[in-house]
Amino acid sequence: MSTTTRIARRVAIRAFALSASSLALMYTAPALAQVEEIIVTAQKVKENVQDVPIAITAVSGDRLDQAVVFSLENISTVIPSVTFRKGTTSANSAIVMRGVGTITFSVAAEPSVSTVVDGVVLSRSGQAFMDLVDIERLEVLRGPQGTLFGRNASAGLVNIVSKGGSDTLEAEAGVDYFEGDEVRLRAAIAGPLAENLAARVTGFYGSFDGNITNINAGRNNTVNGYERYGVRGILDYDNGGTSLRFIADYYKANDDCCADVTAVSRGAVLDAELGLPGGSAQGEDQRFINHNLVTETRDRQWSLTGSGDFELSDTHTLSVVLGYRNWFNRELREGDFLPRAIVGTGELHDDGVVRTEQYSIEARISSDQSAPFFYQAGVFAWQSDNTQVFTRRNITCASSTLPVDPSTGGRPCNLNDTVNTIFPTATSFSEVTSKNFAVFTQATYRFSEQLSLTGGLRYTWDDLEFSHTRAPGVNATNGAPATGPGVSGNPAGGTIASGGNGTNTSAGSTDNGNLSGKAVLQFSPTEDVMLYGSYTRGYKGPAFNVFFNHTAPTNAIPIDEELSDSFEIGIKSQFLDRRVQLNLAAFSVEYDGFQANNFVLLNGAVVSNLTNAGTVKSEGFEADLVVAPASGLNFRASAAYADARVKEFNPNPLTNAPSAINGTQLPLAPKFVYTIGGDYTADLGDVARIYLNTDYRHTSRQFSDLGEAGPIDPYGMWNASIGFSDPDDKYRLTFHVRNITDDSYVLLNVSAGQRLQIPRDADRYFGVSLRARM
Repeated sequence: MSTTTRIARRVAIRAFALSASSLALMYTAPALAQVEEIIVTAQKVKENVQDVPIAITAVSGDRLDQAVVFSLENISTVIPSVTFRKGTTSANSAIVMRGVGTITFSVAAEPSVSTVVDGVVLSRSGQAFMDLVDIERLEVLRGPQGTLFGRNASAGLVNIVSKGGSDTLEAEAGVDYFEGDEVRLRAAIAGPLAENLAARVTGFYGSFDGNITNINAGRNNTVNGYERYGVRGILDYDNGGTSLRFIADYYKANDDCCADVTAVSRGAVLDAELGLPGGSAQGEDQRFINHNLVTETRDRQWSLTGSGDFELSDTHTLSVVLGYRNWFNRELREGDFLPRAIVGTGELHDDGVVRTEQYSIEARISSDQSAPFFYQAGVFAWQSDNTQVFTRRNITCASSTLPVDPSTGGRPCNLNDTVNTIFPTATSFSEVTSKNFAVFTQATYRFSEQLSLTGGLRYTWDDLEFSHTRAPGVNATNGAPATGPGVSGNPAGGTIASGGNGTNTSAGSTDNGNLSGKAVLQFSPTEDVMLYGSYTRGYKGPAFNVFFNHTAPTNAIPIDEELSDSFEIGIKSQFLDRRVQLNLAAFSVEYDGFQANNFVLLNGAVVSNLTNAGTVKSEGFEADLVVAPASGLNFRASAAYADARVKEFNPNPLTNAPSAINGTQLPLAPKFVYTIGGDYTADLGDVARIYLNTDYRHTSRQFSDLGEAGPIDPYGMWNASIGFSDPDDKYRLTFHVRNITDDSYVLLNVSAGQRLQIPRDADRYFGVSLRARM
């Protein structure tokens, strides 16, 4: 642990203890207080979160606003067992849970952590990395969820539920401003339209200049920012026996994220070419780049969702969810991280477009949950059609007719000299269709008021096919064969000498059937204490490694299913008249056929190779504590320990050696994460109310890639806010400070510090929020 981290940790803990003591003295007579009750749909029916025998964290929309959690990208602020892997585009980003997640560039592979929005399972988690605006709650289900949810949930699931209509007129508007010209606007209005019919309309806009300065050509533009906006409309109908919900939304984002900064010396010549203020070797304190292409990601998505619950009788309800989503994602990527191509060091720029359409339907019947024996049974059908067009452009020169630049010592490539300078390029075209069908059931039998047994089964059928077309790399100036960084000279079908068909097209298909399920024994010795033990078999379907440098026959071989076996025990408890809530869980999960990237070097550039890498295991414990000693006063503490390691890795098919040694820690899997915090609300006489909130989160050492490559030092994050409102809380003004101790940290460390991703929260900054309600 670094000295800075130790100091930050001590300061935060002492400050929190002092704040807690001060807050405790602010009230004189204890008022009646209880921990907030949260209703969830973690088992597809409405239940108190304390009655669900699953390790689950449920966070209300108000709590997310309080913690300044605007999107899934900073979900780890409130949920310690979750890590977010930020890619250069949302299509390549991923959620890691309990140290396990899928990191891949393939358009024919899907995540191990599933994301569900208003009942619809998303094809890729990148589709959900929109702003969390006007949501009812966020549910994080840890561990395999393969029975009721099934698809892509071998490691866990994130369930997002939107706020719906209202039977009374209500409206809300808010504006947030943070340093760096970060502005966020949002507004919502809801109310009745007719008898039994209500609606809600939400709109939002956000922009941020960025936290990294690009000095290229002396422009000094800030990057790593965003501009995002969207609108969502909801219609709710409820006549007592039938409830219907229709949702339509549109979302657009233009992010110039994420620029990789150079944080270590790349040699005297390249350091001089970059010319960064303060030099290249600044580690995680680097805030400058010199890139002649700004890395960007552009998203556009619209969707339609229809759901309904129909009472078939006094004891049975039919539920149906239909979904359609249309997603466009474009990535512009700076791949050489330099201002120009010079002799011996070429230029690499990428431009990729992914288009996804998905359709889904689920029909499920459930019986009376209050009966001694109750069950659910349903069918599920889902299809995703994906296309990708990806172009890589290089500039390389082994010699140049231009003179050495005396200011840098580098000899720039002469872009007008098409003899000594070549422009290797290639474009790939990929089409992927994924189909998933399932039947499932889950039943519970209560032997008594205290003891019950739950069992569930799901049979899943996956059908996956792809075609990938890419000719060998050519020189853009004359069409002659040419290779460069990350551009191969092989056609997609592979050369005949290597076992391929010699054509520019590779195609393949695979299908797979799987039976997954769970068994849970639940015991409640008292009304406020529940103990459970469970076994769960998780499943993730087959994949193909379809990416720019895909080459048959190696990449055309199907990547088999990923299976997980999870054992978990837990306790959920409330005591002291429900002023204290303590939930504990211990788990051990083994993943067989783990789908992960092995890495190879192609013409000087590292490229990924998705494979069934082998077996990994994650085991540990989680604890969540909430204390409400008095009305308006809450203390929170959470801890997650996960030892996620390689158990046995298969050889990389291109190198015949594993990319990770057995026993090494999985990427983006910190062993220990904890959060502590509290909030206090009090009346200031009859004229105003005050709101105090603080949180501290500590994350232990982790690694960016397999084989314990790219170490990320431990860090701590301490945030606080103070707000004031009128007595009825119609108008609230809140002041924020983020990263109080100014503890810099990184999200990714690639190529031994040559590429670091520096997040917004790596620096201290201040902000203010204004919210008005009617």
